Amino acid sequence: MKKCLLALLLLLFLAAEVAADAEINGVRSWTAPDRTRLVFDMTNTVEYELMDFEGMNHVSLRVKQSALKAEMPQFESHKIIESIRSDEREGDLLVSIGLRNDVKIKSFQLDPNGPYGHRLVLDLYADSPDEAESADTPAPAVASAPSAGKPVPAKADKPVLTLEDVRGRDIIIAIDAGHGGEDSGAVGYRGTYEKKVVLQIAKKLKALVDAEPGMKGVLVRTGDYYIPLRKRMTIARKHRADFFVSIHADAFRDKRARGSSVFVLSNSGASSEAARWLANSENQADLVGGVSLDDKDNVLASVLLDLSQAATMQVSHEVAQQTARNLGRIGKMHSRNVQKARFMVLKSPDIPSMLVETAFISNPDEEKKLRDPNHQQRIAKAVLTGIRTYFQNSPPPGTWLASRGNQQPSGQYVIAPGDTLSAIATRHQVSLAQLKDVNKLESNLIRVGQVLKIPGKS
Repeated sequence: MKKCLLALLLLLFLAAEVAADAEINGVRSWTAPDRTRLVFDMTNTVEYELMDFEGMNHVSLRVKQSALKAEMPQFESHKIIESIRSDEREGDLLVSIGLRNDVKIKSFQLDPNGPYGHRLVLDLYADSPDEAESADTPAPAVASAPSAGKPVPAKADKPVLTLEDVRGRDIIIAIDAGHGGEDSGAVGYRGTYEKKVVLQIAKKLKALVDAEPGMKGVLVRTGDYYIPLRKRMTIARKHRADFFVSIHADAFRDKRARGSSVFVLSNSGASSEAARWLANSENQADLVGGVSLDDKDNVLASVLLDLSQAATMQVSHEVAQQTARNLGRIGKMHSRNVQKARFMVLKSPDIPSMLVETAFISNPDEEKKLRDPNHQQRIAKAVLTGIRTYFQNSPPPGTWLASRGNQQPSGQYVIAPGDTLSAIATRHQVSLAQLKDVNKLESNLIRVGQVLKIPGKS
C-alpha cells in the first residue's frame, strides 16, 4: 500500500511539473510619463487572458499553464499601480493588479530578440493611449484670467502681445537620449549601460542649450523608459523643434574600436560598412525595447517620408560637420567625415537632425570616460557649439537670433529679456569674473538693452 501511495504521489508530482508549458523567470517594470509597463520574461509563448474590471480599479491576468519562478516587483507610492500579487491555480498563473484609477491596457507578446527571450508585455495607460500621446504637446500660452467682478469684453480691442511677439521666439532643440527602459543599448566592460550615460549627457546638453539666449532644449526622454523610434520624432514635432539631436554610445565586437562619430540620414546606402552595421543595430531598438508591431505605418508611409526628407538634409549636414569638428578637439574621432546611414530616428521630414555616437562604450578606456561627468560635459559643450554655430549664422525667421542676434557689433552683446550674466558668460566661453571685470560690474545685476563688452572678442 505504501509503495502504491508513493507511486501515486510521484505521478502527481511529475504531472504538475509537465503541466507548466512555460516558466516566467523575470518580472520587470518601467514607468514612463504616459504609461507603466510590466514585462514578463518567459521561456515560451503562452496563452493568456486579461480581465479589466472597469470601475473596480483592478486588473487580472491569467497566464495558462505557466509557473512563476521570480519575485514580483514592489510598488510604493506609484502613480498607477497600488499593489500586485500572484497565485497559482490548476497549473495557471494568476496575477492580480490593484490600481489607483481606471486604466487603458495594451498587451502583446514579443519573440526573442537581442538579449531577451520570449516576453509578455502589459502597457497600462492612465489615459487612453491616444490621449496619453497628445500629452506631449505643449499647452498653448494663454493670457491671465481677468480679475473677479470685472466684465470680460466680447472682443479685445488690441491683440495681446506675448514676450515671444516682442523679442522673437526661442530656437527649439529636441535632445533625444537613445534607448531606455527595456532597451539598455550597448553594455560596457564594467557594466555601464548606454541608456544611462546618454541620458546624463542629454541632460547636460539641455542645461547648456537653456543657458543660451534665444534657445531652448527639450528632452525627448526624461527618465529610464523606452520610447518607440517614430514617437521620438513625433514628440520633437509637437514641440515645434528646429533641430533634433540623438545621443548614443557606440559599440563594436572589437573592443579596440574607439572614437566619436556624427551621422545624418542617408537616402541611399550607408557611407561605410561600419555605418551600415550600426544603423541595423540601432533600428532594431523597437524590437528590443518592446513595441507592438500590429499598428505601425505601412511601407507607403515610409517611402513618402524618405521622399520628403531631402529638404532638411543640407541643414543636418552643416550642423553635423560643425559638431564633428568640435568633438575632434576633445578626443579621437572614429571618422572625421560626417557619416550617412538610414537611421529610423532621423527620418522626420520637416526637422533637420543628426545622431551623435559619443564614444565606443565597448572600449574599456572610452567606457571610463563616458562615466566621467566632466567628460560628459565636454561632449555636451562640443555638440552645443556645433548647433549654436549654425543657428547664429542662419537663424530661422521669427526667432530672437534672427531679429537681434546678428545685429550686434562684434565684441558686444545686447541684453535681452530672460538673460543672466552667467548665461552670457557661458555662451561666449568666458568666465563670469572676466565678463564683470571688462564691463566694470560690481554685481550680477543687468538690465534689458544694456550693452556688454565680450572679453577677447573684436
